[in-house]
Amino acid sequence: MDWSKYDAALFDLDGVITPTAEVHMRAWAQMFNDYLRSKGVDEPYTDADYHRYVDGKPRYDGVRSFLESRGITLPEGTHDDPSDAETVGGLGNRKNDVFSQVLEDEGVEAYPGSVALVAALKEKGVRRAIVSSSRNAPAVLEAAGMTQEFELIVHGGVAAEAGLAGKPAPDTYEYAADQLGVPHGRAVVLEDALSGVEAGAAGDFGLVVGVNRGAGAEALRDHGADVVVDDLEELL
Repeated sequence: MDWSKYDAALFDLDGVITPTAEVHMRAWAQMFNDYLRSKGVDEPYTDADYHRYVDGKPRYDGVRSFLESRGITLPEGTHDDPSDAETVGGLGNRKNDVFSQVLEDEGVEAYPGSVALVAALKEKGVRRAIVSSSRNAPAVLEAAGMTQEFELIVHGGVAAEAGLAGKPAPDTYEYAADQLGVPHGRAVVLEDALSGVEAGAAGDFGLVVGVNRGAGAEALRDHGADVVVDDLEELL
């Protein structure tokens, strides 16, 4: 890939830089299936539900989207609700408790191919930012030893404070490019989530790279990826 055409690389985190998408998947599955069983709902939450309703979206949007797919409506509550509250906020925080415990117990290592690409871009002078819906992004980067490799981290908390719409809207990626002072057409979006490639396609970015960590190459292209790879090392 000819990186001389671009001035910035805007990376999603979970599933692109680190394998924490798998941890998120496990945490969502545990939380949702426990909740569905408590309500006597026979149809379980599946990995397909994760990719369709949850992956890449801000946490509480994911809760709301999945519950709607099962015909369940809960009070919104607030982002400060205790994790045992039967609200959108409570369920989102319940999932986050599981995620945080797994991260603490198991740690995380970045994908080698992603580490190699980030290092190569740094050497070439390409600006680098993380654009993640997760409020856990700073903790994940710190655990992976990757914090210093990125000039900017736009996570879910930053988006909320700035009043930015979450993925699949392009707002967080556009915000990152603007903060770096890079024209959108000179920036590359790198995403593994369908909602993330939709966000990239909705903005006027130079290129949208889909990273196939399970969503499927065809689905990534259908949702807006210009190029699909299985590992970021392919972009060196």
